[in-house]
Amino acid sequence: MVVTRRTALKTVAAGAGLATLAASGTQIAHSQARGRTFVLIHGAWHGGWCWRYVTDLLTARGHRVYAPSLTGLADRSHLLSNAINLDTHINDIINLFRWEDIDNAVLVGHSYGGWPISGAVEKIGDKVAAIVYLDAFLPENGQRGIDFSSYQVQTREAIAKGEVGRPVPKVEDFKILDPKNAAWVQTRMTAQPTRLATQPIVLTGARERIAKKTYIRAPRYPQPTFDAALAKCKTDPTWKTFELKASESGHDVMVDAPGRLVEILLQVA
Repeated sequence: MVVTRRTALKTVAAGAGLATLAASGTQIAHSQARGRTFVLIHGAWHGGWCWRYVTDLLTARGHRVYAPSLTGLADRSHLLSNAINLDTHINDIINLFRWEDIDNAVLVGHSYGGWPISGAVEKIGDKVAAIVYLDAFLPENGQRGIDFSSYQVQTREAIAKGEVGRPVPKVEDFKILDPKNAAWVQTRMTAQPTRLATQPIVLTGARERIAKKTYIRAPRYPQPTFDAALAKCKTDPTWKTFELKASESGHDVMVDAPGRLVEILLQVA
């Protein structure tokens, strides 16, 4: 599927994204003038491909965008092995910042992506101007993915069988609005490295020291852990929070509502 700027804009228009963008003109124009850098980190079973519409919209507005696939997934699925753990994905992000000379960035993590971005800012926090959790896990020190995942049984079974990857789930679980988008996502998902969920994360508070912090929730996708994260952020004045309507988006916000997501990203950058 080749996505041009015209295709992306049609997708946005279908979701009334363009009207929303126009309504917030002053804020967006200010962000555009600065030409920000965005680093977009995908969730479980996904890859950099899932940000395609968002990347098109941001680059069309003059921003610099990186949307890598983490080791063992998508275009890097040929590297899937038992050697991949949470540190591997944390280092994927750290090394991207180092080799691309990224600074003053907006770092975004979707779903599982909340884990590696939290770990990465321990090393690159001084290069991150804003951090955004998009319907994502917001881990605390010492926690493991397996203790919170909706797929705990599946993960434990994969471990017991010695499988290097957790099988791809049914796309219906993500509550994607458009059947065509859902089919597109289903055909591109790849196995999630199993050991990612078993390694405790090590955090010392670097995330909290980032000046701009945002949590975005898409409640159409049922996930009590995300609800708890949103509630926690709402009580902390250093966080901004956003809740999308069930009619706006399922879990894959970057696919369902790219225009709305871009609006928020430019607002919090």
